[in-house]
Amino acid sequence: MSEVRLFNTCLAEQFFPAVPEAAASVLANLHVKVVPIRRAFCCGQAPFNEGLRDEAIKLARRFLKSCEPGTPIVVPSGSCASMIRNFYPDLLAGHPKLLAKAKAIKPWVYEFSEFLVNVMKVKYLGARYERAVTYHSSCHLLRELHLDAEPMMLLSAVNGIRICDLRDRQECCGFGGLFSVKFPEISTAMLKDKLARIRESGAETVVANDCGCLMQIGGGLHRDGSEIEVRHLAEVLAGR
Repeated sequence: MSEVRLFNTCLAEQFFPAVPEAAASVLANLHVKVVPIRRAFCCGQAPFNEGLRDEAIKLARRFLKSCEPGTPIVVPSGSCASMIRNFYPDLLAGHPKLLAKAKAIKPWVYEFSEFLVNVMKVKYLGARYERAVTYHSSCHLLRELHLDAEPMMLLSAVNGIRICDLRDRQECCGFGGLFSVKFPEISTAMLKDKLARIRESGAETVVANDCGCLMQIGGGLHRDGSEIEVRHLAEVLAGR
């Protein structure tokens, strides 16, 4: 694999800029040329989930104009990768040209851990992270892309790491994009359960593959005065 396009995602660019930097570093260390997608910043998932289809289509059109089939598109977000691969056909059903482009690039869109394990065929990256770590399974990564083993394979191969089991790790953290804004009581209750299980695990760091989950869990830990950190998988694999 000689070149990939890296889609940074809006949440990462705005709130977790170290994540795309780490993802690019990991890929570059595998001797892959990383070309960031500059002309698109959002996949359109948030307006799509709210039924704002016109706004979502504008963002999808901008994304699709920035990509061409034939070069892998790596996305450090299960949520955004799922939107592009699984939900663009619904969103763009009334726009034949856009739909054709979405179908053409679909086989070239990969979530970050999926690309490393299933395309690059690597598990050990030489990373070192000497902390106790637990892993949260992001909903779209798990339920829409069916990726669970891949992140754990990569984490387990990190030097110095101690993996802590997270009870019910496949349960949602309560973020769900605008769900956490529209239904704060439900979201807060879900987060409370997740935080209790994280503390129970004995972990010093919580790892996830979606910045929305990192924002939700990290915010809850911060408000509780916890010293437990949150990190994206790419940051751990980059040794950060």
